[in-house]
Amino acid sequence: MGGPHRGVFLLFRVLCVSLTLSEVGAQSTRACARWCPPNSSCVNGTTCRCLPGFSSSSGEILSSPVDSCDDINECAPPSTASCGKNADCQNTEGGYYCTCVPGYELASGASAFRNESENTCRDVDECQQKPKICKSRSICVNTQGSYTCLCPPGLKPDPRDPKLCTDVNECTSGQNPCHNSTHCFNLVGRYECRCRPGWEPTPGSPNGPLNTVCKDKDECSSGQHQCHNSTICTNTVGSYVCGCRPGWVPKPGFRNKQNTTVCEEISFPAWTPPPGIQSPSLSRFFERVQSISRDFKAASTQKTMKDLILSLDDLLKTTGDLEKLNLSSRHQTAASLLTGLEHTLRTLGKAISKDSFTYHSPEGTELSLVVQEQGNGNITIGQSHARMLLDWAVAAGAGEPGPAVAGILSSPNMQQLLSDSSLDLDLEKKAQLEESYESPVHGAQLRLLSAVNSVFLSNTNTDKLDSPVTFAFSHLPGTEEQKEHGPREERICAFWKHDGSSSGHWATSGCRILGTGNDSTTCQCNHLSSFAILVAHYNVEDPKLTLITKVGLSLSLVCLLLCILTFLLVRPIQGSRTTVHLHLCICLFVGSAVFLAGIENKGGQVGLRCRLVAGLLHYWFLAAFCWMSLEGMELYFLVVRVFQGQGLRKRWLCLIGYGVPLVIVAISAIFAATYKNGYGNSLYCWLSHENGFHWSFQGPVTFIVLCNAVIFVTTVWKLTQKFSEINPDIKKLKKARVLTVTAIAQLFVLGCTWVFGLLLFDARSWVLSYIFTILNCLQGFFLFLLYCLLNKKVREEYRKWACMVTRNKYSEFATTTSGSSSSHSQTRALRPSQSGM
Repeated sequence: MGGPHRGVFLLFRVLCVSLTLSEVGAQSTRACARWCPPNSSCVNGTTCRCLPGFSSSSGEILSSPVDSCDDINECAPPSTASCGKNADCQNTEGGYYCTCVPGYELASGASAFRNESENTCRDVDECQQKPKICKSRSICVNTQGSYTCLCPPGLKPDPRDPKLCTDVNECTSGQNPCHNSTHCFNLVGRYECRCRPGWEPTPGSPNGPLNTVCKDKDECSSGQHQCHNSTICTNTVGSYVCGCRPGWVPKPGFRNKQNTTVCEEISFPAWTPPPGIQSPSLSRFFERVQSISRDFKAASTQKTMKDLILSLDDLLKTTGDLEKLNLSSRHQTAASLLTGLEHTLRTLGKAISKDSFTYHSPEGTELSLVVQEQGNGNITIGQSHARMLLDWAVAAGAGEPGPAVAGILSSPNMQQLLSDSSLDLDLEKKAQLEESYESPVHGAQLRLLSAVNSVFLSNTNTDKLDSPVTFAFSHLPGTEEQKEHGPREERICAFWKHDGSSSGHWATSGCRILGTGNDSTTCQCNHLSSFAILVAHYNVEDPKLTLITKVGLSLSLVCLLLCILTFLLVRPIQGSRTTVHLHLCICLFVGSAVFLAGIENKGGQVGLRCRLVAGLLHYWFLAAFCWMSLEGMELYFLVVRVFQGQGLRKRWLCLIGYGVPLVIVAISAIFAATYKNGYGNSLYCWLSHENGFHWSFQGPVTFIVLCNAVIFVTTVWKLTQKFSEINPDIKKLKKARVLTVTAIAQLFVLGCTWVFGLLLFDARSWVLSYIFTILNCLQGFFLFLLYCLLNKKVREEYRKWACMVTRNKYSEFATTTSGSSSSHSQTRALRPSQSGM
């Protein structure tokens, strides 16, 4: 395909090549070759030669168009060029030239030369040519071929710029011979040894040279001070201070022991009586205080303090009319005395010139006071009633410098004004007590073991101290005999807390007891006030509820005894239901009697007596509930099943009523003996809540109450139907009244009122507590009212006995009552008491 055309094309190419070769051959014999590479020259038509300074890898003669001529580096080793000393060879295209190395130049001023014979390189003086080549304060020094920037003495090269010099601070580097009494003063490139402010050169030693020696300047003796004439100049090392004279204090706005201090004489602080208190004794006391204030002199501060304490003792020794004040007024008076004494003694203490002062009055009141300069470290202050350990920095606080005051005033007689005070328990302490006693805490009864100790410091901001203060309070004589505390008693470290009415109460927040002994108690507080050690008897019972319980149970005991006698002696009402009534009353009577006699564990120790009482209460109250369940069963047969007189026999009733609780108590006793707890606790001789032991009573009671509640609802429903069937014409109001009385009566018989106790999940719910206590303490009274007073047969027997006692004829009584009996025959069926219900 395309064969003829392809052959013609090939023939044409052959002809072209042949013609070209023949033409080249003809020219080569005649001229130079046209293919010579760059940097070469033509030799003839077939060869070429590289120019001087160039070479080829093929040799000197080039015969191929692919050959090339490359530059010869004369400066590269082995070097064929020689430039001489202090010169460098610089290669060029096809040649080279020589230049002087940096820092040298040719004598002719030319920039380059060809060979070593032309080398006239010589050193260049850069410092002379460029005088500002080195920066400020550095010195240029010429070197062979270069230069150096040197720093003079007292200077050093800057690390960031070697041409720049910076100052060497010999004072901070320690490279100075200055005496330790002098101050090294650095200058640019040098330093001097000078005296510090408040110092002066020793005689013969000028100020400034390196060998200067200084001494402290006494500005006070030389008169070179500026202290106010109300102060005393005190020389210090290198300076002086202006301190207040004894009995003087800085004026407002000034601080003590400053060069600008201005002082004024201490004055007796104002102390006014508490408002609204009418007391001749208190008035006489403040009259004496005013007299002491008028005669006060700073020099006789100790005598003033003694007179003040003696006046306080006279007031408290024979309180007289103060005891007749009401409780709030007495506490307000005590609060005023404590606050006034702290403020007055704190102020007067600053006028004490001695380091400490102690005074013991004939009535036992003691004052310990310490005056000391500021500083850190613990210090102990104390006397026979109290000791205090505190950090002295706490006493001085962050106020003015100078001496600080700390003191304790102990007054054993102050407790007469603070008697019957209340105790304010913080929430954490109250929650802890309620958890421990398993009951709400209704305040506490207090008894003082120590004197009332008022603590005062120069630092008035003592509501929250940086470090706590430790106290050791001694017990008053006679209180050591009361070492044993009851189950609800404990020692507490309390402080007197002022309230808005200028009165106050005891509180414990911020204080805790560290240890106790027979004669003293140690505690720690993070604030300051007036402190005392108290014995707190916590009231875990509501006194009103306790009164209601005792009165109600006493009344019920009388009524239950009357019920028992009635059921035993009144023959017309005896039957199976009367038997149940009798044993229910017996169980409630015995249980209530044991409850009144021994429920409280006064000793606090769970001994055999307390366990026995708890076991008896457990058994008799369980038996009472079992008889309540039998009451419900009898009521069910009577009203619902209408099987009157066909209830359980007496032996089965007794077996259930006394046997079932006996089994439960026996099992509980085995459990209690195994786990070493169950019956009795530190407060009451009753069932413990540990390990759920209280459910051995609460469980059966809950079951019985719920069953009787069902029977109660069923009974009321059936009675409503029966009332309508017996006499449909009876008035609705009368029917409702009779039904209501019957229903309320059966609530107490069946023990349904105990449901309020089952709902009493929180003992602090006072509404349920009062309802439960009132209803169940009076259960015996309601049983007597239902079974005896509302029963016609029983009333007739009571009348009969009354007539026999008063020796009246029963015939007259019977005649009187027969008419009454017939007149009420129509409503006899409506009276539940008459039918034994």
